[in-house]
Amino acid sequence: MYPPTRKDFISLTLTEQDSSRSYNNSKNWRRKSCWRKWKQLSRLQRSLILFLLAFLLVCALATYPNLAEHWRALTERSVQEEWSAVDIPELKPVNPAVIPEQERKIGLVFPEPPPQKPKKAPSNKRGPPVLQHRLMKRENASETQVKGKEGQAANGEEEGEKSLVSWRGAMIEAERGTEPQPSAKEEGAPDLAANGEAAQEGPAAAAHERQKAVVEAFQHAWKGYKEFAWGQDELKPISKSYGTWFGLGLTLVDALDTMWIIGLKEEFEEAKKWVATDLQFTKNVDVNLFESTIRILGGLLSTYHLTGEDIFLEKAKDIGARLMPAFNTPSKIPYSDVNLGRGTAHPPRWTSDSTVAEVTSIQLEFRDLSQTTGDSQYQKAVDGVMKHVHRLAGKHDGLVPMFINTNNGQFSHLGVFTLGARADSYYEYLLKQWIQGGKKETELLEDYVQAIEGVKKHLLRKSQPSQLTFVGELAHNNFSPKMDHLVCFLPGTLALGAHHGVSSEHMELAKALMETCYQMYAQIETGLSPEIVHFNLIPRHGRDVEVKPADRHNLLRPETVESLFYLYRFTRDKKYQDWGWEIFQNFNKYTRVSTGGYTSISNVRNPDNPDPRDKMESFFLGETLKYFYLLFSEDFDLINLDKFVFNTEAHPLPIWTSS
Repeated sequence: MYPPTRKDFISLTLTEQDSSRSYNNSKNWRRKSCWRKWKQLSRLQRSLILFLLAFLLVCALATYPNLAEHWRALTERSVQEEWSAVDIPELKPVNPAVIPEQERKIGLVFPEPPPQKPKKAPSNKRGPPVLQHRLMKRENASETQVKGKEGQAANGEEEGEKSLVSWRGAMIEAERGTEPQPSAKEEGAPDLAANGEAAQEGPAAAAHERQKAVVEAFQHAWKGYKEFAWGQDELKPISKSYGTWFGLGLTLVDALDTMWIIGLKEEFEEAKKWVATDLQFTKNVDVNLFESTIRILGGLLSTYHLTGEDIFLEKAKDIGARLMPAFNTPSKIPYSDVNLGRGTAHPPRWTSDSTVAEVTSIQLEFRDLSQTTGDSQYQKAVDGVMKHVHRLAGKHDGLVPMFINTNNGQFSHLGVFTLGARADSYYEYLLKQWIQGGKKETELLEDYVQAIEGVKKHLLRKSQPSQLTFVGELAHNNFSPKMDHLVCFLPGTLALGAHHGVSSEHMELAKALMETCYQMYAQIETGLSPEIVHFNLIPRHGRDVEVKPADRHNLLRPETVESLFYLYRFTRDKKYQDWGWEIFQNFNKYTRVSTGGYTSISNVRNPDNPDPRDKMESFFLGETLKYFYLLFSEDFDLINLDKFVFNTEAHPLPIWTSS
């Protein structure tokens, strides 16, 4: 008999709920449902999904700039094809990828010659006769600037508001007075072609006006340095502060000979006083052998040779002696870092290697120090490095790797060859040492000529579509169309070699590469070159110059202006001055800070916001503005290239004579 069925009951009390919380298929309920499903997934499943989404996001960010560049190239090509399809007599399309906006707006300027200036009393300064004579005849540029400011005072208030652009809270000047004025014909001036005297004076007057603009730019940069960074290494013009690298007043020392050359005597005397009283090398600080040699030792020696002031030679001897411990290595290949106060040297913490450029680009300065002081230890040390590298294995048709080991003295990281960073000035100093020594050291010339042949054989290519000649890189027999802005030293070096009798073919190559370096500026939206470009090798694909996002910065570098100076000095072709003038105006337009100084920028592709970096490198005053001034000079005895050779920081050192 079965027991009676048991019945269980559950009591459930239903309370009245707010109608707003009932399920109604709203977004809120669906969001809760999705979150519930997400929580039901295992931890592994959720991790895989998140990883996949992150990977897709990274891929999208990496490919977007390339897609944008490709789309821009296709758009430009379609515009060109539309132009070619339209047949209009006597009308030619303009290539927007080659000719910059600045060039379309302005033309060459021939301002009226300045009035004759009264002669000044002879100076008692020592130095080369050419510079003495020039400084006697010319007004102090700072005095000229004061007069110019008086004439501009009436217009300053009206234009002040319009000339500034705010970037990250900093006021940076958008337009400067360096813009060319209307042509002579537009202003009703006499026709230069019809007036023989005016035709002769016009170009010289235009060059003089451009030199005055460079002097004004230097004074503007010096104003910021003096006010916010006096005696420090580098100016930070936007934050109105300074940066410290070695703590040795790099900007001031680097700019000494520039001030002397361009005639800023008052500023020079003020800087000389700081050198005499405040420049001390007893600090317990590590300095880079290469940078301190080319900037400080080179700057002091150059200023001594130009002025004859003994204080600069004494300071040069002091730092030269303190740098010598760098050569106390098993191989005599110098260490990269030296502690000036302790008298010790060491390689970088992460490697025992030095870069080839650093150990082979200190020779001009140490050799000159020996010649000037009569102490042969300096020249003996650096000549030993060059002789060692001369017979070293691991070269590729004269091309050298980028690194050399300080312990065994052998090349390291073999198979990678470039004329960019870490190797560039090795090739420059091969030629310049030969010139400095009176063209007697044939091993240096042989290595230089062989290296240029290696460049022509392995690194030289032509871009598409404009057939620009450029210098790429070689990594384990794989060619890369990558070219650093640093490589733009090469046109000037080739031209210098041709001038001194190396090969006339080198001059033709120099002209071709000079065009390429100019296009690295002209094909960019701001008219300023990026740090690195990649050249296009594919026919009918976009423009010649391509820039990756990480390479879009401009550090106010001098190499292109340097080469323009050499090409103009040797060819007298005015186009090199005009190219330099364009570049100078763009520096003024996009890098000038209204409160004083110039700043490097992060994005040369964005003229609306170049993204300033708040740093003015010392070489902007030591090299870039100096080469601008010399480029615009019609006085070809000003730093005569048969009597002086520039080091890689633009400090002129005398060529040795037989006596």
